[in-house]
Amino acid sequence: MTKKNPGYFCQEQVFDRPTMAIIRDALERADLSRTKAGARHVLQVPAVRDLAHHSSLISLAASFVGTRPVPFRATLFDKSAASNWLVAWHQDTALPLRQRNADPGWGPWSLKGGVLHAIAPGSALSTVVALRVHLDDSNSTNGPLRVLPGTHLDGVLPHDEIQHRAQTIVAVECLASVGGVVAMRPLLVHASSKASDDRPRRVLHIEYAATLQLGRGIELAVG
Repeated sequence: MTKKNPGYFCQEQVFDRPTMAIIRDALERADLSRTKAGARHVLQVPAVRDLAHHSSLISLAASFVGTRPVPFRATLFDKSAASNWLVAWHQDTALPLRQRNADPGWGPWSLKGGVLHAIAPGSALSTVVALRVHLDDSNSTNGPLRVLPGTHLDGVLPHDEIQHRAQTIVAVECLASVGGVVAMRPLLVHASSKASDDRPRRVLHIEYAATLQLGRGIELAVG
């Protein structure tokens, strides 16, 4: 089952290098609130918003979540010699919501970048896919995404179980050239190391959902 549904997919040459240069330039000129790791809420950048609705990305997202995927969040990850960071093995379990709800399956709650977030149940996370658009070449030395295939199939995992799987499952590096795209389920256990060279690794992490309405009174925030 894992081989048939590993929870990720890599596709090269979705976009050409000139197109990615335009996106990089738009992000550099945009008025974004940046962190050490990059920037949140980059769907507000018109060039990024247009890219998120590009037919190639919509088609790829649809193969995971259904015929009408909706982009709801985009994050810039910016790893470089000046800002070199690592991410331990984890699942992406928080979703941005327009308002609080009383459903006990959601929470704890937090504010991230001024937007309300909650840890989501596995049923909601299974309707989401992230498309990681590579603005730079990703290779084994500049801190690429690493994944544990098939780990999205068992829902939200406790911390100890994530660490156990990291020790027993062979990790896969998701490498891609400029313009390549890596699709991944949010519950896929993943990590990235610090870069060991000074080449930048910028990635647009765009998330799509089958629908913004995840239940009664539960609506994804877009941004």
